Amino acid sequence: MHKIGIGIVGLGNISAAYLKAAQNFPVLDIRAVADLNPEAAKARAAEFGLRDVAIDDIFTDPSVDIILNLTIPRAHVEVGLRAVGAGKHVYSEKPLGVTFSEGKRLVEAASAKGVRVGSAPDTFLGGSHQTARHAVDSGVLGQIVGGTAYFMCPGHERWHPNPAFYYDQGGGPMLDMGPYYITDLVNLLGPVKQVLGVATMLRSSRTITAKERAGEIIPVHVPTHVAGTLVFASGAVVQMSMSFDVAGHKHLPLEIYGTDGSLIVPDPNHFGGQVELLEKGGEWTNVPTDHPYWDGNFRSIGLADMAAALVSGRAHRCNGQLALHVLEVMEAFGTSQETGAAVTMTTTVDRPEPLSTSLSNGQLA
Repeated sequence: MHKIGIGIVGLGNISAAYLKAAQNFPVLDIRAVADLNPEAAKARAAEFGLRDVAIDDIFTDPSVDIILNLTIPRAHVEVGLRAVGAGKHVYSEKPLGVTFSEGKRLVEAASAKGVRVGSAPDTFLGGSHQTARHAVDSGVLGQIVGGTAYFMCPGHERWHPNPAFYYDQGGGPMLDMGPYYITDLVNLLGPVKQVLGVATMLRSSRTITAKERAGEIIPVHVPTHVAGTLVFASGAVVQMSMSFDVAGHKHLPLEIYGTDGSLIVPDPNHFGGQVELLEKGGEWTNVPTDHPYWDGNFRSIGLADMAAALVSGRAHRCNGQLALHVLEVMEAFGTSQETGAAVTMTTTVDRPEPLSTSLSNGQLA
């Protein structure tokens, strides 16, 4: 089997999930890891039996085909541009960038260099979300009217050992959690046409309650409650709310409404969960799935799909154009708040192809 060499930059909390899941996909060959903190690189390399190298060296390593960029959001584009400049493909954690303009710069630079950009989230490739996609495509819902998308919590300072970046540029509930929801909605419904939104920051500081730094106060620089309406090119209208300010609620993560039925889609931050369908005049029923990635943590499946696509020459699903469109949608909530008007998207994107085949042998149809 032809393997694709992967070099990882950034070895924080999420890197362990990627490295564990990558073992499911033989097309991925992790050839080097690097971090600004050499001790973090050495520790993670020792944990997974990998080779750690200096940051400068990973970009020039001839055995590395794709740079997996797991740095903090503010560094995503900087690292991505460096990878592109070195002639490497790059796959980034979400979001693609902290602003639409810098994300666009990365995508355009990669296009000019003839290399690919990929980006998380890849959870929409999970079995439950692909099952929901099949239900939508089957026509069982009739004409899609709209839906709802909700993520609301009291804030990540409750549990994260180093939560400050969630409240800095590139953070906030929209850029942190919005990519999961909006990407899944684009997977289900297609591109967004317009956004009408509001974004508020009611507190200028937060107190950490996670035990590692309990009592420490951190500043807030970004909106922490974002809500509004997505109008899709198809005509569907989805109400959305992302918040770090809500004590609790009873909304489901995603619901899709059609003229002939309604669909409950599980948490798009996870690969699995129960899909439920109600056909007009009937009752809610569970939708079965036999998809191989139904339950579990398969973070890196998007990277594996990109690697398999490089081998076969096809398009990859978690591509730069999709991530850039989602980034423009997320930024539009703040722009709408500032202007008091709906914001029309300048980008569009095709829905990713459905995922129906196992990646157990590193291949993907």
